[in-house]
Amino acid sequence: MTAILLVGFALLTLWPAYNLALVAFTTRDSATAGRRRRRDAIAPNEHEPLTFWIVVPALNEERVVGRTVGAALALQGPAGTRTRVMVVDDGSDDGTPDVLAAIDHPNLTVLRRDFPNARKGKGEALNAAFRAIRDLALRHGEDPALVAVGVIDGDGRGSANILTEVSRQMRDPRVGAVQTRVRIHNRNRVLGAVQDLEFAAIANASQLLRNAAGTVGLGGNGQFARLSSLMRLGDAPWSHCLVEDLELGLRMHLNGERIRYTSIANVNQQGLVDVKRLLRQRTRWAQGNLQCVGYVPKLVASRQVRNHALLEMLYYLLAPWMNAFGTAGVFGLWGFAMWRLIPGHGDTVLIHSWTQMGHVALFWALGMTAPGLVWATVHRLQLGDEKLGRLLVAAVAYPFFLLLGLVSTWRAIGRQISRRQAWAKTERLVEEPVLS
Repeated sequence: MTAILLVGFALLTLWPAYNLALVAFTTRDSATAGRRRRRDAIAPNEHEPLTFWIVVPALNEERVVGRTVGAALALQGPAGTRTRVMVVDDGSDDGTPDVLAAIDHPNLTVLRRDFPNARKGKGEALNAAFRAIRDLALRHGEDPALVAVGVIDGDGRGSANILTEVSRQMRDPRVGAVQTRVRIHNRNRVLGAVQDLEFAAIANASQLLRNAAGTVGLGGNGQFARLSSLMRLGDAPWSHCLVEDLELGLRMHLNGERIRYTSIANVNQQGLVDVKRLLRQRTRWAQGNLQCVGYVPKLVASRQVRNHALLEMLYYLLAPWMNAFGTAGVFGLWGFAMWRLIPGHGDTVLIHSWTQMGHVALFWALGMTAPGLVWATVHRLQLGDEKLGRLLVAAVAYPFFLLLGLVSTWRAIGRQISRRQAWAKTERLVEEPVLS
């Protein structure tokens, strides 16, 4: 019981401390970003991509794909580069093919996949695009190291500078992939605002820290990889994993590729504003993370992963599961202590009055709420594009968002044990005006 109490105290104190450390790091990064950009501006550029391919995986995306493709075609890289868009229509049976057929543009390629090859997961759709792009590049004599393959989901919109920033990061020939910042454009809803707080501030700080550690992870939206780096992973860089993006990043690290993160370019995507759909999405992510735990032995044995990077990767992969079990233990202890406070149920344990229980609950509530308020302040100071009132609402809702994450983790464990890995695609919302 003492051990459970210590775990609870550790969770309560270390989590805010970790968040404060991230805040300190991202503040320092923001202060030095301008100097780094000026330094990089004079770096040699012969390793920059000459061709950018934007891959848009599309399965029944009639509500959003038209705007997504139009926005992707409008993206421009540095002078002398070319932008091409490949939409993988993965067996859509709604109006998606008609929307795509109505777009007449020389830089658009539509790759239609029909049964029995279609609908085998996002990873297989991306692999089909990779093989098509690889074959085109080799046929036209292009150097695969100078071709960048980006992924923007059906609801994604890249910022105007995204290709220029990816190009800047890839001036270093050792960089095999770049991940950009993620924003939520329908953040006028509470759940959308919480997700924007999560991606734009908290995940951003985590990725900046991982940038320094050399352990940047890839996300499904806004990732760019050199074609040559993907080719070194074989005929199918992406897998059937439920988080094929995270696994791709792990495989690239194991292969000795460098992955960089940039906070000054972003991709906007829809946030899920329905609790049931959000829970389903987070359960899928958690189950995919659990699948990737199988990479731990390979990471430990790899000579490509340095010790400090290994520790960060192990934390990233294992912390959600330690938190889930630790929090379950703490909740169980609380329940037992409350049970003993009821007359006739034996001697009290740890907490000896309902007043003490209230004080402990208040202490926990403050400890869980404080980080959200800190991140709301960081979001406001760094980005300055959201109302403070909406950010404060998101900060107050953030602890409940974390609780939903714990529920997702336990659901993922149940699904993995029962070997359930099939998922229905999340339905898109009708497009709303994009918030900048």
